[in-house]
Amino acid sequence: MKLSILDRSRTRRGAPDSAALTGTIERAVHAEQLGFHRFWVAEHHAVPGIASGSPPVLLAALGARTDRIRLGSGGVMLPNHQPLVVAEQFLMLEAIYPGRIDLGVGRSLGFTKPVREALRRDRNAPDTFADDLDEVRSYLEGKGAVTARPHVTSPPPMFVLATRRGLDYAAKAGLPVVVGGPILGAPGARVPELDRYRDSFVPSAGNRSPYVVVSLEVMIAEDADRARELLLPEAWALAQSSRTGEFPPLESVADIRGRAWTPRLREQVDASIASSVHGTAEQVRVALEALAARTGADELLASTSTFDRAALFESDRQLSLLDV
Repeated sequence: MKLSILDRSRTRRGAPDSAALTGTIERAVHAEQLGFHRFWVAEHHAVPGIASGSPPVLLAALGARTDRIRLGSGGVMLPNHQPLVVAEQFLMLEAIYPGRIDLGVGRSLGFTKPVREALRRDRNAPDTFADDLDEVRSYLEGKGAVTARPHVTSPPPMFVLATRRGLDYAAKAGLPVVVGGPILGAPGARVPELDRYRDSFVPSAGNRSPYVVVSLEVMIAEDADRARELLLPEAWALAQSSRTGEFPPLESVADIRGRAWTPRLREQVDASIASSVHGTAEQVRVALEALAARTGADELLASTSTFDRAALFESDRQLSLLDV
């Protein structure tokens, strides 16, 4: 199973947003040195805890600091953009960094009503994701109503960040998928949605067979308790987002432990940590092998965040050494 990283440019309490972006660049350089296959960045708008709102701009910066690792979006939210503009942005990246660019696309409309309104999005508008997907692809392949520039020899591959409906779109279009969250189900259980994706996959140019990337938090530390502790800042932020509608900056473990905890909040935090893979290197290796067996995953996209950057980099290092 190939190993890759998704970095969401998480901000941290007491630090400027620019530090989050600098941290993403440093992590990409580190990931390349460690031999990771891909390094992807995210698109989130007006979220206090996430500094990355423009994947193409950030990817250009990452490309300038790296030489080999594949770079991509995890992902560009198509409802927020015109398909031609998305195609042009990623064709330009491909022209500058040939053979290294991926275009991952999703269909999120934004977390809150003010953000959706600022993006000129209406939750009740018709769902055009499948059509937008086809249109972006046509421009990338030089088959659109107009010719997107710059021309490149090989267009960047597309990936669909898939919900259950997204899996159906991807299978019909013959595209790779990235799956995570509740769709992965309980440990030990098969994922019928992925079986259906593979069974209904229609081969396409560049994608002769289905391809599944599984994305989840992975944290490796000296023992399971320390790994769980390192996941607490992200789990706490996720629990807060369910209440407020937006991710807050990451806080230190000490600060979080000093907060008021309700039973519901503790339940949410525990559930978030339980959905991750964490522990010692050997414990994580065993868990990832089990995950690969039940999902048939071709690749892991580790989406880990924590307040302690040094611990995050060390976890990445240990993950890169695993044979899974």
